[in-house]
Amino acid sequence: MTKILVLHGLGMNMRGKVQTHIFGMETLDQYDERINSYAEELGVEVEIFHSNIEGEVINKIYDAHESSDVSAALFNPAAYSSGHPGIIAAIAQVDYPFYEIHISNPYSRGGQSQVAGVSKGVITGFGLFGYYLGMKGVLDSQ
Repeated sequence: MTKILVLHGLGMNMRGKVQTHIFGMETLDQYDERINSYAEELGVEVEIFHSNIEGEVINKIYDAHESSDVSAALFNPAAYSSGHPGIIAAIAQVDYPFYEIHISNPYSRGGQSQVAGVSKGVITGFGLFGYYLGMKGVLDSQ
C-alpha cells in the first residue's frame, strides 16, 4: 500500500482560530479528519505529523527516508515556507518526492516559498481538497 507522509508546518495548530478569513474555520484536528477520509477513499496510508519545532520536522523527514516505507510527502510548510534552510536541505536530501500544499494561495498575498524550489510540485488555493489532489497525484505518478 502506498504510504504518504503529511507534514503540517509552523503555526498550523492555529487553523480555525486565527486568519479565518483566509483559511476558514476548520481546526488542524478537522484537517486531519478530512485528510484521513481522503486517504481511505483513495486506498492510501497516511502518517500525519505536526510540529512548531523545526528540528522535529527535519528529524521526521529524515526518519521517513531511513524507514524507506514512504512513497511521498505532502507538506504544508505554513510559516516554514521561507527562512528555514535546514528544512530545505532535508527535503533536497531525501529520496522520496515532496509536494508542497497550501490551503490558500500564498502568492496572492506576496509570499514566496523556498520549499517550492525543492518540491516536485505545488498545489495552492484548493482548500483542504488540495490534500486529495496531492494524494491522487502521488498515486497516478507511481
